[in-house]
Amino acid sequence: MKKNLMSVIILALVVVNLVLTAIIMFSTVSANRKTIALVDDIAGILNLELESGAAAGEAAAEEAVVPPENSEVYDIADSMTVALRSDGDGKDHYAMCSVSFSINNQHDDYKTYQPMLAAKESKIKSEIIEVVGKYTKEEAQANVHGIEAEILAKVQEMFNSDFVYEAYFRDIKFQ
Repeated sequence: MKKNLMSVIILALVVVNLVLTAIIMFSTVSANRKTIALVDDIAGILNLELESGAAAGEAAAEEAVVPPENSEVYDIADSMTVALRSDGDGKDHYAMCSVSFSINNQHDDYKTYQPMLAAKESKIKSEIIEVVGKYTKEEAQANVHGIEAEILAKVQEMFNSDFVYEAYFRDIKFQ
């Protein structure tokens, strides 16, 4: 009789466990669907911001697909130390950076403007200092690619050409 009673109790507990598991599953699945919908909405908004917030230079850099054999690198030889905008902590912050440019040597303007890069290097440095210097240390650290795109836009505007299709930091340090 004891074995029979134990079997009935175990069976009852299994049925209760099964019912509770089903209840938990239904409540969890509906909450999970809402979470997935929320994450999808947030991802969609972030994707829209990334697409609409892209700088003109960055968009041009993404559109300009230049094969490696048509690419040339122009390095600004000197490392630049740039005073960053104050962020209110009472300390002076600096960025030490080395910048390079990728140039399309098959571009129509290449023969005209490539020799002028060395001649206008001081003007290019001035533009780089202006762009980098308007950021605080935290902003600059968080937005290195945005700064590169802004430098590219300034250089393309300076030459009124997109034969320079990429600007990047070879080295950048913040203090």
